[in-house]
This record gives sequence, C-alpha cells and structure tokens, in this order.
Amino acid sequence: MDIKNHSVLTEFILLGIPHTQGLETMLFFLFLPFYACTLLGNLSILVAIISSTRLHTPMYFFLGNLSVFDMGFSSVTCPKMLLYLLGLSRLISYQNCVTQLFFFHFLGSIECFLYTLMAYDRFAAICYPLRYTIIMNSRICVTLAVGTWLLGCIHSSVLTSLTFTLPYCGSNEVNHFFCDIPALLPLACADTTLAHRVSFANVGIVSLVCFLLILVSYTRITVSILSIRTTEGRRRAFSTCSAHLIAILCAYGPIITVYLQPTPEPMLGTVVQILMNLVGPMLNPLIYTLRNKEVKTALRKLLHRTVEADG
Repeated sequence: MDIKNHSVLTEFILLGIPHTQGLETMLFFLFLPFYACTLLGNLSILVAIISSTRLHTPMYFFLGNLSVFDMGFSSVTCPKMLLYLLGLSRLISYQNCVTQLFFFHFLGSIECFLYTLMAYDRFAAICYPLRYTIIMNSRICVTLAVGTWLLGCIHSSVLTSLTFTLPYCGSNEVNHFFCDIPALLPLACADTTLAHRVSFANVGIVSLVCFLLILVSYTRITVSILSIRTTEGRRRAFSTCSAHLIAILCAYGPIITVYLQPTPEPMLGTVVQILMNLVGPMLNPLIYTLRNKEVKTALRKLLHRTVEADG
C-alpha cells in the first residue's frame, strides 16, 4: 500500500529544539563533538573486538552489535539536526520522515533487546560457568542477534504504519528536531486515539518485558555472586556486571520519560531525547572500556600497531 495516498503533504518542517532561537551556532559546536565521539568511540570498540581474538566471545559479540547500532541510532537524527543548526534547510520530505521514524524505533528497540541478551549472557557466564560455552555457542549467539533484528523490524513497522496511515492535511510544522510519534500525531487530520494507545502499549510492552527479563537475570546473578567465597571473585563479577547496569539505566530512563507518560511535556521530552540520541551512545564506549581491562588492552595494541604502521 502506498503511504503517500493517505496524505496531501509532501514534506514537513522540523521546528527544532524549543526556546533555542539565536543559539543555533552555539548548539552546533556543543553537539558536534558528542556526535563525533559517538562515532569514533563505537568504531574503536568495534575494530578492537574484530581485531583481537581474545575478544571473540559472546559478551563482546553482543557489545560489537551494540556499537554498530549506537552509531546507527545517533546517525538517524543527529546529521539532520546539525545541518539545520548550521542554518541549512529544516525541510524533510514525507518519505524521509517515514524512514527516520522507522529506523529510530528499529534501532532503539534492537538496543533494548541487546541489553536483555547481554544480561542473559552474564547470567549464563556467572550462574553456569561450566556450561557457558555450550549455552552461548556461536550458532546460538548469531540466532539471538538475528532474532533481535527481526523483532525490532516488526516493532518499528507497527509503529510506523500506525503513524503514517493517518491523513496529514493541515500544518506540516513538526514541533521537534526529528520525526517522532509524539510530535507527528498532533498534526494528523483524523482520530489518533488508536495510534496513541497502540504506540503506548507497544513501547510499554517491549520495554517492560525486556526490563523484567534483565531484572530476573540480575537477581539470579546477584544471588550467585554473593555465594562466591573469595572477595576477589565477587569483585570481578560485580565489576563485569556494573558497566552493563549503568548502560541499562541510561537507556531506560529516557524511554520512560518520553514514551510512557500519558501527557508528556514537550520541552522535557526534547531534552531527554537529545541526551538519548547524543549522550547515551557516546557514553556506552566509555562505560564499557573504562571498566574493562580486556577492551583497554585491545585498544592499546591496536593503537600501537597503527603507530608502528604509520612510522
């Protein structure tokens, strides 16, 4: 079905970040380093994982996936935002708006699923260390990863279809810095109750199920860690898991603030989504490398080889 048949609009205008008129240049130079660090940090982790055979394990396989999706997630919204902060056009075509919304929720939901898989991986490693290599063999890891992509595609397809089967025939000014459901639905020329309810339920169910599975995994992990007799053993186990828990808190806070409120505050939602799109993906490399000796060692070796090659 051609979605263009449902709308007389051919483009939208992104109004950008509320109450920032005159601050565009300052915001550009503020946000650009965050985006650059996101790309550089996640790319470094990905290259380190690929180049180091010691990191060819399930935990780093999922971390590599997370790095790819973090780069993609930021790239869905940040380049367009940076361009209009430079004074370029705020227009976005109808088709590009559809694409932006789809990939935003596609990549965002995959990250939620990946956090759940990473929690399950730590559960298997700590609670069943002798069977870990069997439980998390390469075939199972690839199957689980592909499963997250398929689930993310289904999740995002439902939200995108519900949003863009509505007719848009009035104002084309999107009161946001990218195309997202809470900003687009007020522009529709039809009843949006079903779209509101389904999007609320869809995001809520995905988030809640993932969060509960993570909670169950870490409850079991905590019980197992407390049963470890040596202090060093407990310290290492907690250190491995703490980085993941910090990343989960950074991911789920924005989801609850933006999508799971009956009447979200636009300004608060915008600030939180900037943090989610720019700061969150940039923090993940720092969270996982600063507390992980193996990744830091792999990055040092990679840097050393690069310097030697240039020399």
